[in-house]
Amino acid sequence: MVQEIQRFTLGNLTLPVKTLFTGYLMSIGLGLLMAGVQIMLTHGMADGKPGLSVDDIVYSYHGNHEGAASSKLDSKLYGSMKDNAPPEVRLQLLKWADAGAPASEWESKIKPQVDQYCAPCHANMPGLANISDKAVMDQMTKHDEGASIAALTRVSHIHLFGISFIFFFVGWIFTYATGFSPLTKAILIFTPFAFLVVDVASWWLTKLNPNFAWLVIIGGFGYSMASTVMIFSSLYQMWIEPLRTFKAKLFKK
Repeated sequence: MVQEIQRFTLGNLTLPVKTLFTGYLMSIGLGLLMAGVQIMLTHGMADGKPGLSVDDIVYSYHGNHEGAASSKLDSKLYGSMKDNAPPEVRLQLLKWADAGAPASEWESKIKPQVDQYCAPCHANMPGLANISDKAVMDQMTKHDEGASIAALTRVSHIHLFGISFIFFFVGWIFTYATGFSPLTKAILIFTPFAFLVVDVASWWLTKLNPNFAWLVIIGGFGYSMASTVMIFSSLYQMWIEPLRTFKAKLFKK
């Protein structure tokens, strides 16, 4: 029988190690929070309504195959980009897209509006499609089929590689925690990885069938909750618990 020996605990780590772990956990926690905000500002407005819903997930990955917003440009102008241009400009772009995006109107009518209201962000911010480019705009005005296979492949490998590293170090720090049984600790450490796989797999499944959209929400919620428990437990045991123990001993004397 193998005896498990915990050589260190979060409470008795040296101050430099505590500050290292704390800086990392606080930065990662803030990063996860910002990721949630970013999702709300992008996918969360795909159906034109505030807040993340199943329809947002379906439109983002499977596409919008019915209704007014039949292209990606329509979806954005009805949704997250609705307030980024005057109503008359937005209407002009919508009518142009609904008319089949005729090339004859691009240079004279559409491009000047795009350059003024869209390009300051889309041409300069990484990750945003540069819709000042006619070829890019042509893709935006096509029937909305959701995320492309190329985009899903790119984002999937970035998430699996990058976020796995985040969960590895959060889990590694949490291995020094006390007050959890080995089984509970192992489950908490493994949970973010499991839900990450569910999250990424659900993108592909939702692309094929919109009924899998719920899995996207479940996957993101699952790894966020497990990470939150580990981050706050680790911070508590490094700083609050030793302070409470010290105060208890002080008053006992």
